[in-house]
Amino acid sequence: MSIILFTGTSGFLGGRAAKHFASNSSKNTIVATARRTNRKDELEAQGCKFIEGDLLKTAFCEELTKGIDVVVHCAALSSPFGSYQSFYESNFLATKHLLDASIKNGVKKFIFISTPSIYFNFKDRFNIKESDLLPSPLVNHYATTKLLAERYVLDANEKGIQTIALRPRAIIGAEDTVIFPRILLAYNKGKLKVVGNGKNTCDFTCVINVIEAINCSINAPVNSYGQAYNITDGMPLLFWESLNYALTGLDLAPAFKKVPFSVALFAASVAEMKSRLFKSSKEPSLTKYGVGILAKSMTLDISKAKNQLNYFPVMSTHEGINEYIQWHKNQK
Repeated sequence: MSIILFTGTSGFLGGRAAKHFASNSSKNTIVATARRTNRKDELEAQGCKFIEGDLLKTAFCEELTKGIDVVVHCAALSSPFGSYQSFYESNFLATKHLLDASIKNGVKKFIFISTPSIYFNFKDRFNIKESDLLPSPLVNHYATTKLLAERYVLDANEKGIQTIALRPRAIIGAEDTVIFPRILLAYNKGKLKVVGNGKNTCDFTCVINVIEAINCSINAPVNSYGQAYNITDGMPLLFWESLNYALTGLDLAPAFKKVPFSVALFAASVAEMKSRLFKSSKEPSLTKYGVGILAKSMTLDISKAKNQLNYFPVMSTHEGINEYIQWHKNQK
């Protein structure tokens, strides 16, 4: 029997993962933590022990990790825009404090949720391997600070703890608070347009597949630790075709109007410049990274995760989209 701690459980992945493990594993005790208490009752109803707290506080991290066997670190500041300091604190310092406390308290395994945003360079990229050279500089503060954290985690492997980093691409499914909500917000404002030629291909990752990858990581052979792994549904699809499949399922008209990539990128640059000029704390309605994601192809090679973690997707992308559609309709 293991005691497993999940961080970031007020968010999408952390919340889904903690609830899944709590309701599907009678052998383990699940501890869920977050700064916000908005999902406390929901998590406790599924059998999680909820602890509120801030990972930037070292004393809290040291108390939190006492008696824990496995840490699954999902908490992060995930946004394409914001100050470097806010990303550095949320993504690097919080990870450092949590990992240091985990080592001090004898935690056996530390699973870090990283990001494939570190690969993005505003160009079409296919079958990216974990060993491929990374762009320099990275696309934004989010990618930069997540990579800092990932390297810190992996460098700690076999120094009193076993560590793994997962890089899931575009997580979707029921309870999504990131991808489809952003798409629907743009759609409802009349701002959702096909950027570029609309033929870009990408990978998605159903949240249940990320949970499967977490489970594989916890049970991985010793020689699989100390490394990063790409995680996807393993079936690249046309991005806009998939998006329109979701819109149609939500009883909305598909997006067909197009805007050239160069025009959209210029508009995003202006929007970001205005936000910086006026020192706005809000994310601009359009960002350069967001435009790039809508226009450029990105697919990942997951053969390493298959071979070394024994990871195999358990849900298809269309099933994941359907899961979100059904959940979204039930919220009304």
